[in-house]
Amino acid sequence: MFEPIQKATEEFQKVSKNNYEAVVRSYGELNKSFQAVAARWTDFSKRSFEDANRAFEQLVGAKSLEHAIEIQTQYAKKAYDNWMAEASKIGELYAAAARDAYKPVEQAVTKSAQKAAPKPAPKPAPVS
Repeated sequence: MFEPIQKATEEFQKVSKNNYEAVVRSYGELNKSFQAVAARWTDFSKRSFEDANRAFEQLVGAKSLEHAIEIQTQYAKKAYDNWMAEASKIGELYAAAARDAYKPVEQAVTKSAQKAAPKPAPKPAPVS
């Protein structure tokens, strides 16, 4: 009498455990991805700060207003180009983070859906 209930409970526990493990793997992937993004931003910030210091030192040593404007223009162009390149790379990292974090969940959902799919009915025997 209790056998079907016990079997259903055990199956539910298996599915719950698999889903929990998928979520934990997903969070692990997100954590790794966010660490990579943070490291990328840190490197970019350091490089930008160094570039700004270099430009400031050049500005201090400028002999004329025209030379100072040229230094500032070059710095602004380089800073903009670097920012656009880095923003593109960071965007790619975020997209990869979403893909990687979704994979374990997608696999668990697919596995659960396959288990839950109704079994095809047996074909009736041909009537002779």
